[in-house]
Amino acid sequence: MEKWTYATAGELTVALRAGDVTSVELTEGAIARIEQEDGAVNAVCAPDFERARAAAREADRALADGEERPLLGIPLTVKESYDVAGLPTTWGMPQFRDHVPAEDALQVARVRAAGAVVLGKTNVPLGLRDIQTYNEIHGTTNNPWDHERTSGGSSGGSAAALAAGYGPLSLGTDIAGSLRTPAHFCGVYAHKPTMHLLPTRGMVPPNAPALPADIDLAVVGPMARSAGDLALLLDVMTGPDPLTLGLAHTTVLPPARHDRLEGFRVLVLDEHPLIPTGADVRAGVARVADALADGGARVERHSPLLPDLADAAQVYPLLMFSALAANFPPAQYEQVRQLAEQLSEDDHSLGAARLRGMTLSHRGWLAADHRRELHRRSWREFFAEFDAVVAPITPTAAFPHQQDPDLLNRRMTVEGTTFHYFDQLVWAGLATMPGLPATAVPTGLSAEGLPVGVQLIGPMYEDRTPLRLAELLEERLGGFRVPTALNH
Repeated sequence: MEKWTYATAGELTVALRAGDVTSVELTEGAIARIEQEDGAVNAVCAPDFERARAAAREADRALADGEERPLLGIPLTVKESYDVAGLPTTWGMPQFRDHVPAEDALQVARVRAAGAVVLGKTNVPLGLRDIQTYNEIHGTTNNPWDHERTSGGSSGGSAAALAAGYGPLSLGTDIAGSLRTPAHFCGVYAHKPTMHLLPTRGMVPPNAPALPADIDLAVVGPMARSAGDLALLLDVMTGPDPLTLGLAHTTVLPPARHDRLEGFRVLVLDEHPLIPTGADVRAGVARVADALADGGARVERHSPLLPDLADAAQVYPLLMFSALAANFPPAQYEQVRQLAEQLSEDDHSLGAARLRGMTLSHRGWLAADHRRELHRRSWREFFAEFDAVVAPITPTAAFPHQQDPDLLNRRMTVEGTTFHYFDQLVWAGLATMPGLPATAVPTGLSAEGLPVGVQLIGPMYEDRTPLRLAELLEERLGGFRVPTALNH
Protein backbone atom coordinates (compact mmCIF):
# COMPACT_ATOMS: atom_id res chain seq x y z
CA MET A 1 0.00 0.00 0.00
CA GLU A 2 1.35 3.43 -0.93
CA LYS A 3 2.96 5.37 1.91
CA TRP A 4 0.59 8.32 1.70
CA THR A 5 -2.66 6.55 0.77
CA TYR A 6 -4.20 6.73 4.23
CA ALA A 7 -2.34 9.73 5.62
CA THR A 8 -4.45 12.53 7.08
CA ALA A 9 -4.68 15.95 5.49
CA GLY A 10 -2.78 17.32 8.47
CA GLU A 11 0.05 14.83 7.94
CA LEU A 12 0.13 15.54 4.22
CA THR A 13 0.32 19.28 4.81
CA VAL A 14 3.40 18.82 6.99
CA ALA A 15 4.99 16.52 4.40
CA LEU A 16 4.23 18.89 1.53
CA ARG A 17 5.73 21.87 3.31
CA ALA A 18 8.80 19.84 4.29
CA GLY A 19 9.31 18.72 0.69
CA ASP A 20 8.87 15.04 1.58
CA VAL A 21 6.24 14.65 -1.12
CA THR A 22 4.74 16.77 -3.89
CA SER A 23 1.12 17.48 -4.69
CA VAL A 24 1.67 15.88 -8.10
CA GLU A 25 2.84 12.69 -6.39
CA LEU A 26 -0.15 12.68 -4.04
CA THR A 27 -2.54 13.35 -6.90
CA GLU A 28 -1.07 10.66 -9.13
CA GLY A 29 -1.19 8.25 -6.19
CA ALA A 30 -4.86 9.02 -5.56
CA ILE A 31 -5.69 8.64 -9.26
CA ALA A 32 -3.86 5.30 -9.37
CA ARG A 33 -5.77 4.20 -6.29
CA ILE A 34 -9.12 5.10 -7.88
CA GLU A 35 -8.20 3.27 -11.07
CA GLN A 36 -7.13 0.23 -9.03
CA GLU A 37 -10.06 -0.03 -6.60
CA ASP A 38 -13.05 1.81 -7.99
CA GLY A 39 -14.16 -0.83 -10.43
CA ALA A 40 -15.42 -2.74 -7.41
CA VAL A 41 -16.34 0.15 -5.11
CA ASN A 42 -17.79 2.60 -7.68
CA ALA A 43 -17.48 5.71 -5.51
CA VAL A 44 -16.15 8.24 -8.06
CA CYS A 45 -18.80 8.87 -10.71
CA ALA A 46 -17.29 11.93 -12.43
CA PRO A 47 -13.46 11.90 -12.44
CA ASP A 48 -11.65 15.13 -13.24
CA PHE A 49 -8.11 13.82 -13.44
CA GLU A 50 -6.56 16.14 -16.02
CA ARG A 51 -7.67 19.29 -14.24
CA ALA A 52 -6.55 17.70 -10.97
CA ARG A 53 -3.08 17.13 -12.40
CA ALA A 54 -2.94 20.77 -13.53
CA ALA A 55 -4.08 21.97 -10.09
CA ALA A 56 -1.43 19.80 -8.43
CA ARG A 57 1.31 21.28 -10.58
CA GLU A 58 0.10 24.76 -9.67
CA ALA A 59 0.02 23.79 -5.98
CA ASP A 60 3.62 22.62 -6.16
CA ARG A 61 4.65 25.94 -7.68
CA ALA A 62 2.83 27.78 -4.88
CA LEU A 63 4.49 25.60 -2.24
CA ALA A 64 7.88 26.30 -3.79
CA ASP A 65 7.11 30.01 -3.48
CA GLY A 66 6.39 29.59 0.23
CA GLU A 67 2.59 29.94 0.12
CA GLU A 68 0.68 28.53 3.12
CA ARG A 69 -2.96 27.97 2.31
CA PRO A 70 -4.87 25.52 4.55
CA LEU A 71 -5.46 22.82 1.89
CA LEU A 72 -2.62 23.62 -0.48
CA GLY A 73 -1.82 20.55 -2.56
CA ILE A 74 -4.28 18.23 -0.79
CA PRO A 75 -6.37 15.99 -3.10
CA LEU A 76 -10.04 15.59 -2.22
CA THR A 77 -13.40 14.54 -3.65
CA VAL A 78 -16.75 16.32 -3.87
CA LYS A 79 -20.25 14.88 -3.62
CA GLU A 80 -21.98 14.80 -7.01
CA SER A 81 -24.76 17.10 -5.81
CA TYR A 82 -22.39 20.09 -5.63
CA ASP A 83 -21.97 22.07 -8.83
CA VAL A 84 -18.47 21.78 -10.25
CA ALA A 85 -17.90 23.80 -13.40
CA GLY A 86 -17.40 21.48 -16.36
CA LEU A 87 -18.63 18.30 -14.62
CA PRO A 88 -22.18 16.90 -14.73
CA THR A 89 -24.52 17.60 -11.82
CA THR A 90 -27.33 15.05 -12.12
CA TRP A 91 -28.36 14.04 -8.58
CA GLY A 92 -28.67 10.61 -10.21
CA MET A 93 -31.70 11.71 -12.27
CA PRO A 94 -31.51 10.36 -15.84
CA GLN A 95 -33.24 13.37 -17.40
CA PHE A 96 -30.29 15.53 -16.26
CA ARG A 97 -27.57 13.19 -17.48
CA ASP A 98 -26.06 15.96 -19.63
CA HIS A 99 -26.53 18.90 -17.25
CA VAL A 100 -23.16 20.62 -16.81
CA PRO A 101 -23.08 23.80 -14.68
CA ALA A 102 -20.81 26.66 -15.64
CA GLU A 103 -19.90 27.73 -12.10
CA ASP A 104 -18.54 26.02 -9.00
CA ALA A 105 -20.70 25.77 -5.89
CA LEU A 106 -19.56 28.22 -3.23
CA GLN A 107 -17.99 25.48 -1.09
CA VAL A 108 -16.15 24.02 -4.08
CA ALA A 109 -14.80 27.49 -4.84
CA ARG A 110 -13.69 27.79 -1.21
CA VAL A 111 -11.73 24.53 -1.14
CA ARG A 112 -10.10 25.43 -4.45
CA ALA A 113 -9.14 28.85 -3.07
CA ALA A 114 -7.65 27.06 -0.06
CA GLY A 115 -5.42 25.14 -2.47
CA ALA A 116 -7.20 21.78 -2.66
CA VAL A 117 -6.91 19.54 -5.71
CA VAL A 118 -10.38 18.30 -6.77
CA LEU A 119 -10.10 14.71 -8.04
CA GLY A 120 -13.74 14.42 -9.11
CA LYS A 121 -17.27 13.86 -7.88
CA THR A 122 -18.70 11.01 -5.80
CA ASN A 123 -21.86 9.02 -6.37
CA VAL A 124 -25.29 9.75 -4.85
CA PRO A 125 -28.74 8.12 -4.71
CA LEU A 126 -31.55 9.23 -6.98
CA GLY A 127 -32.50 12.75 -5.94
CA LEU A 128 -30.40 12.31 -2.76
CA ARG A 129 -33.47 10.61 -1.26
CA ASP A 130 -32.10 7.37 0.11
CA ILE A 131 -30.01 5.84 2.87
CA GLN A 132 -28.15 3.96 0.14
CA THR A 133 -26.22 5.16 -2.92
CA TYR A 134 -27.24 3.99 -6.38
CA ASN A 135 -28.86 5.43 -9.49
CA GLU A 136 -29.55 4.57 -13.11
CA ILE A 137 -26.75 6.75 -14.46
CA HIS A 138 -23.82 5.72 -12.29
CA GLY A 139 -24.89 2.42 -10.76
CA THR A 140 -24.38 1.20 -7.18
CA THR A 141 -21.69 2.32 -4.76
CA ASN A 142 -20.52 -0.61 -2.64
CA ASN A 143 -19.22 -0.53 0.89
CA PRO A 144 -15.43 -0.96 0.81
CA TRP A 145 -15.72 -3.29 3.81
CA ASP A 146 -18.22 -5.61 2.12
CA HIS A 147 -19.29 -5.08 -1.48
CA GLU A 148 -22.63 -6.79 -0.83
CA ARG A 149 -23.58 -4.00 1.58
CA THR A 150 -24.47 -0.36 1.14
CA SER A 151 -22.03 2.46 1.79
CA GLY A 152 -24.95 4.52 3.06
CA GLY A 153 -26.51 7.62 1.61
CA SER A 154 -26.78 10.13 0.39
CA SER A 155 -23.07 10.94 0.81
CA GLY A 156 -22.26 7.27 0.32
CA GLY A 157 -19.88 7.87 -2.56
CA SER A 158 -17.84 10.28 -0.45
CA ALA A 159 -17.65 7.93 2.54
CA ALA A 160 -16.66 5.00 0.33
CA ALA A 161 -14.01 7.13 -1.38
CA LEU A 162 -12.47 8.04 1.97
CA ALA A 163 -12.48 4.45 3.21
CA ALA A 164 -10.97 3.25 -0.08
CA GLY A 165 -8.09 5.73 0.10
CA TYR A 166 -9.09 8.26 -2.56
CA GLY A 167 -7.78 11.33 -0.76
CA PRO A 168 -8.19 12.36 2.90
CA LEU A 169 -11.17 14.73 2.57
CA SER A 170 -14.57 14.99 0.90
CA LEU A 171 -17.50 17.40 0.79
CA GLY A 172 -20.89 15.95 1.71
CA THR A 173 -24.39 17.02 2.72
CA ASP A 174 -26.95 15.99 5.35
CA ILE A 175 -30.68 16.30 5.92
CA ALA A 176 -31.48 12.75 7.07
CA GLY A 177 -28.13 11.55 8.32
CA SER A 178 -26.55 11.80 4.86
CA LEU A 179 -23.14 12.70 6.30
CA ARG A 180 -23.34 10.63 9.47
CA THR A 181 -24.87 7.38 8.20
CA PRO A 182 -22.29 6.78 5.43
CA ALA A 183 -19.51 7.65 7.88
CA HIS A 184 -20.94 5.12 10.35
CA PHE A 185 -21.30 2.43 7.65
CA CYS A 186 -17.82 2.97 6.17
CA GLY A 187 -15.82 3.68 9.32
CA VAL A 188 -14.88 7.31 8.66
CA TYR A 189 -15.57 10.70 10.25
CA ALA A 190 -18.14 13.35 9.31
CA HIS A 191 -19.53 16.51 10.83
CA LYS A 192 -23.09 17.77 10.42
CA PRO A 193 -22.74 21.46 11.22
CA THR A 194 -25.24 23.61 13.03
CA MET A 195 -28.07 24.28 10.61
CA HIS A 196 -27.39 27.25 8.32
CA LEU A 197 -23.88 27.73 9.69
CA LEU A 198 -22.34 26.94 6.28
CA PRO A 199 -23.74 28.44 3.05
CA THR A 200 -25.10 25.94 0.54
CA ARG A 201 -25.21 27.98 -2.67
CA GLY A 202 -24.56 25.74 -5.67
CA MET A 203 -25.57 22.56 -3.85
CA VAL A 204 -28.86 22.47 -5.74
CA PRO A 205 -30.85 20.10 -7.97
CA PRO A 206 -29.82 20.34 -11.63
CA ASN A 207 -33.08 22.01 -12.62
CA ALA A 208 -32.68 24.78 -10.03
CA PRO A 209 -30.68 28.01 -10.12
CA ALA A 210 -27.79 28.35 -7.68
CA LEU A 211 -29.48 30.87 -5.41
CA PRO A 212 -28.05 31.95 -2.03
CA ALA A 213 -30.89 30.31 -0.12
CA ASP A 214 -30.85 27.52 2.46
CA ILE A 215 -33.25 24.58 2.58
CA ASP A 216 -34.81 23.87 5.96
CA LEU A 217 -32.85 21.16 7.84
CA ALA A 218 -30.30 20.64 5.05
CA VAL A 219 -26.60 21.31 5.60
CA VAL A 220 -23.31 20.90 3.79
CA GLY A 221 -20.36 19.54 5.74
CA PRO A 222 -16.93 17.93 5.87
CA MET A 223 -15.99 14.24 5.75
CA ALA A 224 -12.57 12.85 6.58
CA ARG A 225 -10.59 9.95 8.01
CA SER A 226 -9.65 11.85 11.16
CA ALA A 227 -11.39 14.22 13.56
CA GLY A 228 -8.67 16.84 13.19
CA ASP A 229 -9.18 16.89 9.43
CA LEU A 230 -12.89 17.57 9.97
CA ALA A 231 -12.02 20.70 11.90
CA LEU A 232 -9.53 21.73 9.21
CA LEU A 233 -12.08 21.44 6.41
CA LEU A 234 -14.86 23.00 8.49
CA ASP A 235 -12.71 26.10 8.96
CA VAL A 236 -12.34 26.42 5.17
CA MET A 237 -16.09 25.99 4.64
CA THR A 238 -17.20 28.35 7.41
CA GLY A 239 -18.29 31.90 6.68
CA PRO A 240 -21.51 33.50 5.42
CA ASP A 241 -22.39 33.71 1.76
CA PRO A 242 -20.91 36.95 0.40
CA LEU A 243 -24.14 37.54 -1.53
CA THR A 244 -26.27 37.69 1.64
CA LEU A 245 -25.21 37.65 5.30
CA GLY A 246 -21.59 38.07 4.27
CA LEU A 247 -22.34 41.67 3.34
CA ALA A 248 -22.79 42.47 7.02
CA HIS A 249 -21.54 39.58 9.15
CA THR A 250 -18.56 37.36 9.81
CA THR A 251 -18.57 34.00 11.57
CA VAL A 252 -16.54 33.36 14.71
CA LEU A 253 -17.25 30.01 16.31
CA PRO A 254 -16.69 29.77 20.07
CA PRO A 255 -13.88 27.47 21.19
CA ALA A 256 -14.59 23.99 22.49
CA ARG A 257 -15.95 24.05 26.02
CA HIS A 258 -13.12 21.79 27.20
CA ASP A 259 -9.77 20.68 25.87
CA ARG A 260 -9.45 17.46 27.88
CA LEU A 261 -11.88 14.67 28.65
CA GLU A 262 -11.82 15.52 32.34
CA GLY A 263 -13.97 18.56 31.79
CA PHE A 264 -16.71 17.04 29.63
CA ARG A 265 -20.21 16.30 30.93
CA VAL A 266 -21.76 13.75 28.58
CA LEU A 267 -25.13 12.00 28.35
CA VAL A 268 -24.90 8.56 26.72
CA LEU A 269 -27.96 7.15 24.91
CA ASP A 270 -28.40 3.73 23.35
CA GLU A 271 -32.18 3.27 23.55
CA HIS A 272 -34.98 4.97 21.64
CA PRO A 273 -38.65 4.64 22.60
CA LEU A 274 -39.74 3.90 19.00
CA ILE A 275 -37.12 1.47 17.67
CA PRO A 276 -34.59 -0.88 19.28
CA THR A 277 -30.83 -0.56 18.91
CA GLY A 278 -28.87 -3.50 17.56
CA ALA A 279 -26.30 -5.23 19.75
CA ASP A 280 -23.36 -4.11 17.58
CA VAL A 281 -24.35 -0.46 17.85
CA ARG A 282 -24.98 -0.74 21.59
CA ALA A 283 -21.50 -2.23 21.92
CA GLY A 284 -20.05 0.74 20.02
CA VAL A 285 -21.84 3.18 22.30
CA ALA A 286 -20.52 1.25 25.31
CA ARG A 287 -16.94 1.51 24.02
CA VAL A 288 -17.34 5.27 23.82
CA ALA A 289 -18.90 5.49 27.28
CA ASP A 290 -16.02 3.49 28.74
CA ALA A 291 -13.42 5.65 26.98
CA LEU A 292 -15.08 8.80 28.30
CA ALA A 293 -15.25 7.50 31.85
CA ASP A 294 -11.67 6.22 31.74
CA GLY A 295 -10.56 9.66 30.57
CA GLY A 296 -12.25 11.39 33.48
CA ALA A 297 -15.41 12.72 31.80
CA ARG A 298 -18.65 12.80 33.77
CA VAL A 299 -20.86 10.22 32.07
CA GLU A 300 -24.59 9.97 32.71
CA ARG A 301 -27.13 7.54 31.25
CA HIS A 302 -30.33 9.43 32.12
CA SER A 303 -31.41 13.04 32.55
CA PRO A 304 -34.82 14.64 33.00
CA LEU A 305 -33.48 17.53 30.92
CA LEU A 306 -33.31 15.43 27.73
CA PRO A 307 -36.05 16.53 25.30
CA ASP A 308 -38.79 14.01 24.56
CA LEU A 309 -37.30 11.59 21.99
CA ALA A 310 -40.67 10.26 20.86
CA ASP A 311 -42.05 13.73 20.19
CA ALA A 312 -38.83 14.74 18.40
CA ALA A 313 -39.22 11.69 16.16
CA GLN A 314 -42.72 12.90 15.25
CA VAL A 315 -41.76 16.51 14.54
CA TYR A 316 -38.76 15.61 12.41
CA PRO A 317 -40.60 13.83 9.55
CA LEU A 318 -43.23 16.57 9.45
CA LEU A 319 -40.54 19.11 8.69
CA MET A 320 -38.25 16.93 6.59
CA PHE A 321 -40.83 15.33 4.33
CA SER A 322 -42.50 18.70 3.87
CA ALA A 323 -39.23 19.96 2.41
CA LEU A 324 -38.61 16.81 0.34
CA ALA A 325 -42.11 16.75 -1.15
CA ALA A 326 -42.14 20.43 -2.14
CA ASN A 327 -40.89 19.59 -5.63
CA PHE A 328 -42.88 16.39 -6.21
CA PRO A 329 -44.50 16.21 -9.67
CA PRO A 330 -48.27 16.83 -9.48
CA ALA A 331 -49.18 13.16 -10.00
CA GLN A 332 -46.85 11.99 -7.25
CA TYR A 333 -48.06 14.68 -4.87
CA GLU A 334 -51.67 13.73 -5.55
CA GLN A 335 -50.87 10.10 -4.78
CA VAL A 336 -49.39 10.89 -1.37
CA ARG A 337 -52.18 13.39 -0.65
CA GLN A 338 -54.77 10.67 -1.11
CA LEU A 339 -52.82 8.33 1.14
CA ALA A 340 -52.56 11.03 3.81
CA GLU A 341 -56.30 11.67 3.67
CA GLN A 342 -56.93 8.01 4.52
CA LEU A 343 -54.97 8.22 7.77
CA SER A 344 -56.88 7.88 11.02
CA GLU A 345 -56.60 10.88 13.34
CA ASP A 346 -55.27 8.63 16.09
CA ASP A 347 -52.54 7.14 13.86
CA HIS A 348 -49.34 8.47 15.43
CA SER A 349 -46.94 6.09 13.71
CA LEU A 350 -43.78 7.37 12.06
CA GLY A 351 -45.19 6.34 8.68
CA ALA A 352 -48.23 8.54 9.28
CA ALA A 353 -45.97 11.45 10.27
CA ARG A 354 -44.05 11.07 7.02
CA LEU A 355 -47.22 11.13 4.93
CA ARG A 356 -48.61 14.11 6.83
CA GLY A 357 -45.32 15.92 6.36
CA MET A 358 -45.49 15.49 2.58
CA THR A 359 -48.86 17.23 2.47
CA LEU A 360 -48.56 19.83 5.25
CA SER A 361 -50.40 23.08 4.77
CA HIS A 362 -48.53 26.25 5.61
CA ARG A 363 -50.56 26.41 8.81
CA GLY A 364 -49.50 22.85 9.62
CA TRP A 365 -45.85 23.62 8.91
CA LEU A 366 -45.94 26.63 11.24
CA ALA A 367 -47.36 24.44 13.99
CA ALA A 368 -44.57 21.88 13.46
CA ASP A 369 -41.99 24.67 13.44
CA HIS A 370 -43.34 25.91 16.77
CA ARG A 371 -42.90 22.43 18.22
CA ARG A 372 -39.32 22.54 16.96
CA GLU A 373 -38.71 25.82 18.79
CA LEU A 374 -39.96 24.22 22.01
CA HIS A 375 -37.42 21.45 21.51
CA ARG A 376 -34.68 24.01 20.93
CA ARG A 377 -35.58 25.67 24.22
CA SER A 378 -35.31 22.30 25.94
CA TRP A 379 -31.94 21.65 24.33
CA ARG A 380 -30.65 25.02 25.56
CA GLU A 381 -31.62 24.02 29.09
CA PHE A 382 -30.03 20.61 28.60
CA PHE A 383 -26.73 22.04 27.36
CA ALA A 384 -26.50 24.31 30.38
CA GLU A 385 -25.83 21.11 32.35
CA PHE A 386 -24.21 18.88 29.69
CA ASP A 387 -21.66 19.44 26.93
CA ALA A 388 -22.53 16.63 24.52
CA VAL A 389 -24.74 13.64 23.83
CA VAL A 390 -23.42 10.29 22.59
CA ALA A 391 -26.06 8.49 20.50
CA PRO A 392 -26.39 5.93 17.72
CA ILE A 393 -26.53 7.09 14.10
CA THR A 394 -28.67 4.17 12.89
CA PRO A 395 -29.79 1.08 14.82
CA THR A 396 -27.51 -1.29 12.84
CA ALA A 397 -24.25 -1.48 10.93
CA ALA A 398 -24.32 -1.38 7.12
CA PHE A 399 -27.05 -3.59 5.67
CA PRO A 400 -27.16 -5.50 2.37
CA HIS A 401 -28.24 -3.53 -0.70
CA GLN A 402 -32.02 -2.98 -0.90
CA GLN A 403 -33.16 -1.53 -4.21
CA ASP A 404 -36.93 -1.88 -4.35
CA PRO A 405 -37.89 1.28 -6.29
CA ASP A 406 -40.93 1.77 -4.04
CA LEU A 407 -39.30 3.04 -0.85
CA LEU A 408 -42.51 2.47 1.08
CA ASN A 409 -42.15 -1.29 0.52
CA ARG A 410 -38.71 -1.54 2.12
CA ARG A 411 -38.20 -3.01 5.57
CA MET A 412 -35.33 -3.46 8.00
CA THR A 413 -34.82 -5.88 10.86
CA VAL A 414 -33.47 -4.87 14.25
CA GLU A 415 -32.99 -7.49 16.94
CA GLY A 416 -35.39 -9.84 15.18
CA THR A 417 -38.20 -7.29 14.72
CA THR A 418 -39.17 -5.77 11.37
CA PHE A 419 -39.57 -2.02 10.94
CA HIS A 420 -40.20 0.31 8.05
CA TYR A 421 -36.99 1.26 6.24
CA PHE A 422 -37.25 4.95 7.14
CA ASP A 423 -37.92 4.33 10.84
CA GLN A 424 -34.14 4.10 11.31
CA LEU A 425 -33.96 7.87 10.73
CA VAL A 426 -35.11 8.65 14.27
CA TRP A 427 -31.51 8.85 15.48
CA ALA A 428 -30.41 11.11 12.63
CA GLY A 429 -33.36 13.38 13.32
CA LEU A 430 -32.36 13.82 16.95
CA ALA A 431 -29.76 16.39 15.88
CA THR A 432 -31.23 17.43 12.51
CA MET A 433 -34.68 18.56 13.66
CA PRO A 434 -33.44 21.22 16.14
CA GLY A 435 -30.42 22.05 13.95
CA LEU A 436 -27.71 20.88 16.35
CA PRO A 437 -24.14 20.03 15.30
CA ALA A 438 -23.24 16.33 15.34
CA THR A 439 -19.92 14.61 14.67
CA ALA A 440 -19.80 10.99 13.47
CA VAL A 441 -16.99 9.00 15.05
CA PRO A 442 -15.96 5.37 14.31
CA THR A 443 -15.87 3.22 17.43
CA GLY A 444 -14.60 -0.14 16.16
CA LEU A 445 -16.03 -3.16 14.36
CA SER A 446 -19.20 -5.21 14.70
CA ALA A 447 -19.29 -8.95 15.32
CA GLU A 448 -19.33 -9.38 11.52
CA GLY A 449 -16.31 -7.14 11.06
CA LEU A 450 -18.22 -4.07 9.85
CA PRO A 451 -17.60 -0.50 11.05
CA VAL A 452 -19.79 0.96 13.77
CA GLY A 453 -19.96 4.64 14.67
CA VAL A 454 -21.72 7.02 17.02
CA GLN A 455 -22.68 10.67 16.80
CA LEU A 456 -21.55 13.30 19.27
CA ILE A 457 -24.27 15.95 19.46
CA GLY A 458 -23.32 19.39 20.73
CA PRO A 459 -24.90 22.77 21.48
CA MET A 460 -26.09 24.92 18.60
CA TYR A 461 -23.26 26.98 17.05
CA GLU A 462 -20.74 25.31 19.36
CA ASP A 463 -19.50 22.95 16.66
CA ARG A 464 -15.98 22.95 18.04
CA THR A 465 -17.18 21.17 21.20
CA PRO A 466 -18.24 17.86 19.56
CA LEU A 467 -15.31 18.15 17.16
CA ARG A 468 -12.83 18.40 20.03
CA LEU A 469 -14.55 15.54 21.83
CA ALA A 470 -14.18 13.50 18.62
CA GLU A 471 -10.43 14.21 18.58
CA LEU A 472 -10.06 13.10 22.18
CA LEU A 473 -12.01 9.90 21.52
CA GLU A 474 -9.95 9.22 18.42
CA GLU A 475 -6.86 9.15 20.61
CA ARG A 476 -8.45 6.55 22.88
CA LEU A 477 -10.42 4.42 20.42
CA GLY A 478 -7.88 4.27 17.60
CA GLY A 479 -9.96 5.99 14.92
CA PHE A 480 -10.06 4.93 11.27
CA ARG A 481 -9.28 1.35 10.26
CA VAL A 482 -8.34 0.31 6.71
CA PRO A 483 -11.04 -1.96 5.22
CA THR A 484 -9.75 -5.52 5.26
CA ALA A 485 -11.10 -6.11 1.76
CA LEU A 486 -8.74 -3.41 0.46
CA ASN A 487 -5.70 -4.33 2.56
CA HIS A 488 -3.68 -5.87 -0.22
